[in-house]
Amino acid sequence: MISVASLDHLVLTVQSIELTSEFYRRVLGMRISVFGQGRTALCFGEQKINLHQAGAEFEPKAKHPTPGSADLCFVCHGTMQQLLAHLAKCDIPIEQGPVQRTGAQSPINSVYFRDPDNNLIELSIPLVTR
Repeated sequence: MISVASLDHLVLTVQSIELTSEFYRRVLGMRISVFGQGRTALCFGEQKINLHQAGAEFEPKAKHPTPGSADLCFVCHGTMQQLLAHLAKCDIPIEQGPVQRTGAQSPINSVYFRDPDNNLIELSIPLVTR
């Protein structure tokens, strides 16, 4: 029997690869990587998010790729106060939070906002040290 070890990448279908790349670089500190034949990925830690341009997705693709259909949670370093100050500096309106949630590894304290395609983005700070 096999078991999943980790997530390598996921795909976001977006209206503008350029606008999305700049948002995730500026707000979340992700690195922009161009690979293959001009494809774009957002890199962080040991993972990446591949970006597909809506209407020109790379094959194979999801059955119904749609900008704004994702709900993503990212675990961050630092404190909630630092996270909130950074989002304020970036002029990112908070939709909800801080609120306590149940993360994959521990309880987390989270805030929610939207990216340029209206995907729901959750940034979290673990409440216990891993």
